[in-house]
Amino acid sequence: QVQLVESGGGSVQSGGSLRLSCAASGGTYSPYCMGWFRQVPGKEREGVASLDSDSRITYADSVKGRFTISQGNAKNTYYLQMNNLKPEDTAMYYCAVVPLGVASGTLNRDYCLRPANYGEGDWGTGTKVTVSS
Repeated sequence: QVQLVESGGGSVQSGGSLRLSCAASGGTYSPYCMGWFRQVPGKEREGVASLDSDSRITYADSVKGRFTISQGNAKNTYYLQMNNLKPEDTAMYYCAVVPLGVASGTLNRDYCLRPANYGEGDWGTGTKVTVSS
């Protein structure tokens, strides 16, 4: 099991930037998916950005060109750089990892972006992002 802790959330004005961090401890998975997700009250959790053990990166259409997912050199920290933030980006943001039974490269590119595929994985407790207009 992997423990995940998100940080870096906060309140910014529209057009501003934030960098979220996800610190992982307790173990590693290989192969794996790693994703950033967000949720607002009353709506389903949605995938924002993901990467897999084959280094494939996928973004939701709503954040392409504005958000960047990355992994730290120590491999146990993940980042989500969010630029040009919009009020509709306001949400609780979560990171998650899940072990895979097959090589990630054999899966569809959006597999790691789907929250439902993290049922056997690990989730952080979230960090709040608020963007005001």
